[in-house]
Amino acid sequence: MADGGFLDLRQQERDERASDPPHDRRFVQIDVVHDAPHPRSDEPRHIPRRAGRQEQVVEVDETYVGGKAANRKNHVPKKAVVLVLVERDGSVRSFSVPNVSAKTLRPLIVTNINRASFLMTDEATVYTGIGREFSSHGTVNHSAEEYVRATFWHTNTVENYFSILKRGIIGTYHHVSEGHLHRYGAEFDFRYNHRVGLGYSDRQRTTIMLQNIVGKRLTYRRAGERAHQQA
Repeated sequence: MADGGFLDLRQQERDERASDPPHDRRFVQIDVVHDAPHPRSDEPRHIPRRAGRQEQVVEVDETYVGGKAANRKNHVPKKAVVLVLVERDGSVRSFSVPNVSAKTLRPLIVTNINRASFLMTDEATVYTGIGREFSSHGTVNHSAEEYVRATFWHTNTVENYFSILKRGIIGTYHHVSEGHLHRYGAEFDFRYNHRVGLGYSDRQRTTIMLQNIVGKRLTYRRAGERAHQQA
């Protein structure tokens, strides 16, 4: 190709990139968190902000990832716990946690969600005390088969994310180890946070993904380390 044609293509690409909306615009510009627990090097670098804002609903729930006991002979598989925080019509953040207790969940919730938000959960008692730390706390009683009340009280947004995560794991990866579960969660968080519904094109999503892998490596042993350590 002639130099002029190549330069024209480069200029066109720069013009298109300049017209793209900044990807940070899609995240709430409130309360930058510098000490959020469970830092993950594979998380997108531009999500250090707290979810939610005044009067915005943030749904919180946990799910269990793992095989079914019916599929295992004489063995009940251990389930891994994933905590998910999701804004209605917004972004999501997931965490692999060792258990479902207030001591474990509270630090993740209060450091990742703006306290001016409306917290929405199910009736689990673990969220009762945590909910008092936010401007409002609504619940639905799943144990009484209540899933939606007056169209506003529900956790259907976070349940929808659970279905995306589990279908992806079952249909694509089939098996994931608990030690790497947070990395799979980071992948599905990224997809959800850069979906078309938030204004991202496939090209923008790919560009941001490539920017986030610069300088990062995932290996089972460090580069230059001996494969087998001598006893």
